[in-house]
Amino acid sequence: MSTASERPLIMVTNDDGVSARGIEALARTASQFGDVIVVAPDSPQSAKSSALTVNAPLYITPHHPCGQAKVYSVNGTPVDCVKLGMYALFSSRRPDLILSGINHGSNAAVNNIYSGTMGAVMEGCILGIPSVGFSLLDHNPEACLDPVLPMVSEVIGRVLSSGLPQGVCLNVNFPAGCLPEGLKVVRAAAGRWTEEYATMSTPSGKPFYWLTGRFQNDEPDNPDTDEYWLSRRCATVVPVRPDQTAADAIDEIKRLFV
Repeated sequence: MSTASERPLIMVTNDDGVSARGIEALARTASQFGDVIVVAPDSPQSAKSSALTVNAPLYITPHHPCGQAKVYSVNGTPVDCVKLGMYALFSSRRPDLILSGINHGSNAAVNNIYSGTMGAVMEGCILGIPSVGFSLLDHNPEACLDPVLPMVSEVIGRVLSSGLPQGVCLNVNFPAGCLPEGLKVVRAAAGRWTEEYATMSTPSGKPFYWLTGRFQNDEPDNPDTDEYWLSRRCATVVPVRPDQTAADAIDEIKRLFV
């Protein structure tokens, strides 16, 4: 952790790649609070969750700074960026905070499970470092990020000053195309993806399948959920844990094996 005489040290990563507008906006915003080192994939790595690169070499490549932030890319996944960054770039001092995003696209509800953005956040949490993921519900790589940056600053400031509970990280999502009308701390909505593949064929007639799909919200009218408030122009904060143990089901499962 930083001492009273040191500025906080912040790692910034993402899954959209080192050249994405979202990570530039996040790095510049985070630089108001501390010394920032960006360690991001050298190409888009969406939906990689907590995947790691195995049986292949990883390289760290320096880039031009983003404002005051140092910038590096890794030829791997978001989790590779966190793990290798910690090993090679933060070996003498651990970061006080890990930030991921700003992702171009939703990571609300079940998307948290698939998200490379949140995979990096989970890895930071496993390492015991306060970690936050930010996402904007707009897949357009040129989407305007300005309306959400004041709220990004608010979240960063509060987490730096107060920390997070042990084993808990944050999944923050912003509605698209508006100034958020508030911030709600809620849980992820229950739902799933349907109609997940489109069937197509090559010019020679060989069939193939293209990932598509439609998210089905199983509780659209529940104000305890992120999807409910995002649809009402509010930002959402969902506390999540890397530990997926169903502790409340242990006794019931024990009875299966008596």
